[in-house]
Amino acid sequence: MEALVLTGKKQLEVQDIAKPEVKPNEVLIHTAFAGICGTDHALYAGLPGSADAVPPIVLGHENSGVVKEIGSAVTNVKVGDRVTVDPNIYCGECKYCHTARPELCENLSAVGVTRNGGFEEFFTAPASVVYPIPDNVDLKSAAIVEPISCAVHGIKLLKPSPYQKALVIGDGFMGELFVQILQAYGIHQVDLAGIVDEKLAMNKELFGAQNTFNTAKGDQVPTGEYDVVIEAVGLPQTQEMAIESAARGGQVLMFGVGGPDAKFEMNTYEVFQKELTIQGSFINPNAFEDSLALLSSGKLNVKPLMSHELDYKQVDDFVNGRLGVVSKAVVKVGGEEA
Repeated sequence: MEALVLTGKKQLEVQDIAKPEVKPNEVLIHTAFAGICGTDHALYAGLPGSADAVPPIVLGHENSGVVKEIGSAVTNVKVGDRVTVDPNIYCGECKYCHTARPELCENLSAVGVTRNGGFEEFFTAPASVVYPIPDNVDLKSAAIVEPISCAVHGIKLLKPSPYQKALVIGDGFMGELFVQILQAYGIHQVDLAGIVDEKLAMNKELFGAQNTFNTAKGDQVPTGEYDVVIEAVGLPQTQEMAIESAARGGQVLMFGVGGPDAKFEMNTYEVFQKELTIQGSFINPNAFEDSLALLSSGKLNVKPLMSHELDYKQVDDFVNGRLGVVSKAVVKVGGEEA
C-alpha cells in the first residue's frame, strides 16, 4: 500500500509498504483524510511532539476513515463504520494515569507519532481510541476532531461562565476554533487578536467574534479587561500580551506551543495583585465525545477553516512553507468514499 514515510529529519518519501496486520484489540481503518498540524511540522523538523517520533515512521495523528477489519476482541465498532481516532494511548499504570491525569502519562504512545498513522492507505489503532462518527458529520470534518478535542480540553481546565469576556490571541487554525468553542461553552463575548485582516473579518462575520484587533497594523489590545484569555500562538510577545490583557481574577490559558527553550517575561506583582490563574494545556484527554457533539450540533463549523486539500506529494511543499498562507490543510487519502 502507498504511504508517506518520514525517513529522517526533514525527509519525506512516498513508499510502498506492507498493509498492517490487525491484533485482537485493534481496528484496521481505511484512511479517508488526515490533517496536518503544528506537531507534524515539529516532528518533520526533528523536534518532539506529544512523544518522540523515531524514523522511519508514518505521521498523521489527525485522521478519519472507514473500518475494514476488527480484531477478535473488538466490540465497540464494526466493519463499515465511519470513525475517527484519538491518537493518544495511555499506559493506565503510571501515577498520572492512576490519578486521573492521563495526559501526563509517563509512557504515552500515539498513532501517527510513535506508531504509524493516517498518511497511509490503511492504519491500525487500538479499539479503545476509535470513535464512530455521527451520521451528519462528514469524514473530512471528522479528520480534525483531534485538534478540536485539544481546544475542548483546554477550556475544560478553565471555569467558563456566560458573564465573562474572552480574548483569543492568534488567528491561526486553533485560535479560530477557540472563537467558536468558547461561545459554545456559554461565554457571551469573544474577541480575537491576530495579524491577517481576512481571517479577522471572517471570524467576525461568520463565527461571532465581537471585536477584532490586527496587532501587525498597530491595533492595541485592551489591557486588564478579559476574564478569560487564550494564548494560541506560543511566542513570548503574545504570552506577555495574554498576561497584560487579563482582568482581575482572570484565567489565562497558555495553549500556543513555544520553542523548547523559549521564555517570556512576567510581572509577578501583577499576577499576585490580579489573582491570576495561568494554566497550561497538553493534548486532549476525554474530550472526543464533546468534540464530536459540537460538530454534530452545528455549534462548530470547521469547513470554512480548511483551506487546502493535499495529496502526499504536496505535503513537503506545505511543511516547507511553499504553499503560502494556509489556515488548515488536510491530506486526501481515500476521501469520502474510503
